[in-house]
Amino acid sequence: MPLATNDGTRSVPTTEMIDLKGHSALITGSTKGVGRSIAEAFASAGANVVIHGRRRDRAAEEVLASCAGRGGNTTFVAADLMAETIPTVDRLFADVLAAMPAIDILVNNAGTYIDKPFLEMDWDTYDRTMRLNVAAPYFLTQRFAKHWIANKTGGRVLMIGSINGRLAEPTHSCYDTSKGAIDAMVRSLCVSLAPQGIRVNGLAPGLVRTPLTSIIDRDERFRRWMELHTPSGQVPHSDVCGSGAVYLCSDDAWHVHGQMLLVDGGMSAWQQPDMPDSFA
Repeated sequence: MPLATNDGTRSVPTTEMIDLKGHSALITGSTKGVGRSIAEAFASAGANVVIHGRRRDRAAEEVLASCAGRGGNTTFVAADLMAETIPTVDRLFADVLAAMPAIDILVNNAGTYIDKPFLEMDWDTYDRTMRLNVAAPYFLTQRFAKHWIANKTGGRVLMIGSINGRLAEPTHSCYDTSKGAIDAMVRSLCVSLAPQGIRVNGLAPGLVRTPLTSIIDRDERFRRWMELHTPSGQVPHSDVCGSGAVYLCSDDAWHVHGQMLLVDGGMSAWQQPDMPDSFA
């Protein structure tokens, strides 16, 4: 595996040791950020990949081209998972099966951060966040689980959470709540679905470079402060999530159920670092 970088450069992890050939995956929200990194890692491991985004735009074309050059078949489906949940999930499920009928891996990655301080939170912001971050993965997993159970094929589900599911920030109450729900969902759906041959696990990134965290490269003081809060001293690109996602969905992880893998450079293990006198 390549060493992580701390300068924002992308380096897709090597996944040759883990084989996903013969598997097909839907990765929601995979045109950029963590979702794109997971899609590229899956393709490198030989999986067929369905890319998902709200629309087929330039970002979608870029990740399609990137994945097509790595391994299995790659296609794209569009759906706005922030819209009314049940009709949208039903359409997405049908479109995915039409494009790639043998889907046996679902990666629920699509999510958003549109938070406000708790005392300023309004219903529309709260509802939009919960629709995309909580309701969509819950009901999309239900659709695929019913399909897999009816066809006796088994399946694998990976929920993408966040370190914010365990560590709170004062202005992130709605986002923190949604990612805490993902932590609980991993455990609950594991208990419900493991007897049916469906593995459910989660992956929770710490602070990584994505389009939503561009402040890392705009504000040097913020970057240095976050490096200080991370035992590894690194704020890498989202590519660091790819290898863990591949492992959790692979045959190698056949006995791993209901676990949340934190990819956070040790941030969640550290109560509070001391600020050095020289920090300014």
